[in-house]
Amino acid sequence: MASLISLMALVAGIGGTYAQTAVTVNVGSTLQQIDGFGVSQAFGRAGEFRDMLEGNLQRQGLDYLFNTTTGAGLTIIRNRIGSGTTTSDSILPKSPGGPSAAANYSFDEDDRGQLWFSQQAMTYGVKTIYADAWSAPGFMKTNNKENNGGYLCGTTGHSCSSGDWRQAYADFLVQYVKFYSERGIPITQLGFLNEPDYVTSYSSMQSGANEAASFIPILHNTLNASGLGNVSLTCCDAMGWNSQRTITQGLVSAGMEQYLKYITSHMYTGDPNSVISTKLKTWQTEAADLQSRWCATWYSNGGLCEGFTWANKLHQGLSSANLSAYIYWQGVEVNQFQASSYLVASDGNTVTPSGRLWAFAMYSRFVRPGAYRVSTSGSVSSTGITAFRNTDGSVVVVFLNSGGSQQSVKVSFSNFTPAAAEAYVTDNTRSVASVTAPLSGGAVTVSVPSRGMLTVKLTPAA
Repeated sequence: MASLISLMALVAGIGGTYAQTAVTVNVGSTLQQIDGFGVSQAFGRAGEFRDMLEGNLQRQGLDYLFNTTTGAGLTIIRNRIGSGTTTSDSILPKSPGGPSAAANYSFDEDDRGQLWFSQQAMTYGVKTIYADAWSAPGFMKTNNKENNGGYLCGTTGHSCSSGDWRQAYADFLVQYVKFYSERGIPITQLGFLNEPDYVTSYSSMQSGANEAASFIPILHNTLNASGLGNVSLTCCDAMGWNSQRTITQGLVSAGMEQYLKYITSHMYTGDPNSVISTKLKTWQTEAADLQSRWCATWYSNGGLCEGFTWANKLHQGLSSANLSAYIYWQGVEVNQFQASSYLVASDGNTVTPSGRLWAFAMYSRFVRPGAYRVSTSGSVSSTGITAFRNTDGSVVVVFLNSGGSQQSVKVSFSNFTPAAAEAYVTDNTRSVASVTAPLSGGAVTVSVPSRGMLTVKLTPAA
C-alpha cells in the first residue's frame, strides 16, 4: 500500500509539472517599438580587443556579439566621445583660446579602436551606432578639468570667466559625428552626458534638467545646420532609473521633448522597473555586474554575474518599463577575469561566452530592430512572458521560468495565423539550443524549463 501511495504521489507530481497552461498573444495590440540590444567597447577596450586577439579568436569574439546564428545577434554599439588632453582621446585636446576662437579639430583614424569596432559591427548588419560624451573637454567646464564633475560653462547657473562654451561644445560633438560620417560610419544617436548625477575621478560632467535644457536646443540646431538632422538626440544616461525619471520630469516641463528622441538611463542605482512619463522612447544604455569576478554561469544562486539574473533584468525592462533598447557595458575583454562587466572573455588562447551573453541572445537573435512588443493574456506559474511582432511578419514569444518546475504552455494567437514554429532554450545545460515546438490548429505547445528561458519564433503563411 505504501508503495502504491508513493507511486500515485509521483504520478500526481509529474502531472503537476506538465499541467498545460493557455496563453494568448494579441498580435494586433501593439506596445513599444524595439530598437535593439547592444554593448560598448569604450575606454580603449575596442583597441585592446583588436590588438590582443587575432585571426580566428578575434572573429569568434565578434561572432559571439553580432552573429545571428552562433552569437547574440546584437544590433547596437555605444561609443564614447573622448574629452581628454591627447589626440588619441579627443578631437580637440587643447583649448583654442576661447569659445569663439577657431577650433583645430583632428581625428587620429583610430578613436582608441572604436573606428575599427564600428566597422566590424557594420559588417554584421549593425545600423545603430550611439555616440555619447562622458564630459565636455575640461577647458569648457567650470572646474577646468575633464574629470571630477564640473558643469558646462554657460549652462543655467554656471558662468565662467572664459565665457559661454555651449555653442563650442555643440560644434565639438557635431564635428565628431562628421568625422565618422566621412569614414562611412553614420552615427544614429548622439548624447552629451553620461551619469551627470555622479562625480568621479574619470571623465565626468554634472548636469540637472535645467542645465541640460539650456544646451539641448543649441545642439539640436547645430546638427540641423550641419545637415545632420537625421541624428537623434538622447538624454541623459543617469546613474539609475529613478534619477533619470526626475531629470526627465524637468526636461518635459521645459519643453525638451521637441528636440530629443530618446530618454537614456543606467541601472547602477536602480533598474528600469516602471514606465517613465514621456512620449519619447526609453533606452537602458549601460548595465553591468561591477561586483563579481568573471563567471560564465547561467544559474547557481541568483548572483549578479549569472545569465538568468540578466534574463530577468531584460524581461523587467521590456515588460515593466517599456524599454526600446538594452545595452550591456562591455562586449569582449582579454585577461580581465577580475570582473564580469563584459559578456565574452578571452585569455588569449580561447574565447568564452557568459550566461549573460546568452540571456541577451534569447531576445536579440530573434527580436529584431523595428519590432513591436505586443500584448498577451493568460499567466503561467512563476513565468514571465513577452511577445513581439517583427517587421517581416514573424512573431516571437519569450518565456522566463523562475520556478522549480518545468512549465508546459499552449500558445494561441489573435490577428495572426502561424504556419511554422521553431523554439530555442537556454538553461544550465543548453545555450540557445533548438527544441521541438509542435504546431496544431493555429496554436503552438512549448515546454519552459525550470530556471530557464525559451524563445519561440513563428512565421506566417506565405
